[in-house]
Amino acid sequence: MMRRRTTLLTSCTALALTLGATACGGGPVSAGGGDKELSGQTVTVAGVWSGSEQKNFQKVLDAFTAKTGAKTQFVSTGDNVSTVVGSKIEGGNAPDVVMVPQVGVLQQFAKQGWLKPLSATAQQTITADYAPVWKTYGSVDGTLYGLYFKAAHKSTVWYSPDALAQAGVKPPTTYDEMLKAGHTVSDSGLAAFAVAGQDGWTLTDWFENIYLSQAGPEKYDALAAHKLKWTDPSVVTALTTLGKLFKDKQLIAGGQKEALNTDFPGSVEKVFGPKPKAGMVYEGDFVAGVAHDQFQKTIGKDANFFPFPAVGGGTAPVVSGGDAAVVLKDGKNAKAGMKLLEYLATPEAAAVWAKAGGFLSPNKKLDLASYGDDVTRATAKSLVSAGDANSVRFDMSDQAPAAFGGTKGAGEWKLLQDFLRDPSDPKGTAAKLESAAAKAYQG
Repeated sequence: MMRRRTTLLTSCTALALTLGATACGGGPVSAGGGDKELSGQTVTVAGVWSGSEQKNFQKVLDAFTAKTGAKTQFVSTGDNVSTVVGSKIEGGNAPDVVMVPQVGVLQQFAKQGWLKPLSATAQQTITADYAPVWKTYGSVDGTLYGLYFKAAHKSTVWYSPDALAQAGVKPPTTYDEMLKAGHTVSDSGLAAFAVAGQDGWTLTDWFENIYLSQAGPEKYDALAAHKLKWTDPSVVTALTTLGKLFKDKQLIAGGQKEALNTDFPGSVEKVFGPKPKAGMVYEGDFVAGVAHDQFQKTIGKDANFFPFPAVGGGTAPVVSGGDAAVVLKDGKNAKAGMKLLEYLATPEAAAVWAKAGGFLSPNKKLDLASYGDDVTRATAKSLVSAGDANSVRFDMSDQAPAAFGGTKGAGEWKLLQDFLRDPSDPKGTAAKLESAAAKAYQG
């Protein structure tokens, strides 16, 4: 299973993979005094995070230490969470808490009997402070196992304000307006969009936003659960809509061939790097992190976003991803692990990372002032509001079995790359997607 990442792998992560996911970074955190509730105990936490994400999560763990006295140890798993955690359980060295990056993996863990149901305290906090949709995605067969601590807003189109101003266009509110604005940007000398076709997951995100807006939430849920076949006319319609963009050489920087050779960081560079080739790039809120950290862009001034626009008379989509905290039954200190999860459910914990940046929380009680800039505040508000309206939907490919929705060179990733290469047969592509999905969901 491949995990889409929002930051580049660091040497620490590479080392973790080489050494079988031994812990990286600062090591155990000292207890904050001897009179704390969990003094003398150590909580081990496993997760995909590396680089700045790991560093900022450590600040949250440090705050937990100061509050409870528990030491913490973060284990960097790299992208292959399920394999690493499974091998640690088999080896009798299970972590206490895992930050799970996909709904499908959370469901897999629960069905294998690895997870402890959340405590009454955690459940009460989640019921009070989170939209019901987050409880749904954290539950398996009616039992709540996961707390969504970190979320991603994947319905944001990022643009260079200078490029749009030079073309004389304003951020669009419909998909057709967006394509029209793209042609105007192209006429002014830059391609409209940088598309990261080398990373198949970005293409699934394009499809999901179009499908959610055009077909609606009910069909989205049915397709995500494979209760609706990929040969359904609604899928063919969405692929046709996406194909209009893919085949338009004016709209895509370098055309289809260059798009297929562009990875996600490369797509951000094409808009915000030293030699811009496009005015816009579609992807989640994490685009801001790359634009700021790698290309020194001031968010809100040199880089901004507009919501992914409504398609074909539907409502504007809000697609999310996220990392859920779960407690493993086989952890040596699962009781203290549950205390950590109860802490992570609070706005106090979320505020620590919000202040550091590169973070969104679905917690409704988190004060938006905790975020460091207006653009992040607007993104967070949109995510929380969509949750309240029950209109946010979790990334569809992250809900699918990994063989279909999360594997490089296979399933949905490969078939949408093939479609980018030649978008002339949406119906044929839908048939291939259904064939791949049927095999994966049966397995």
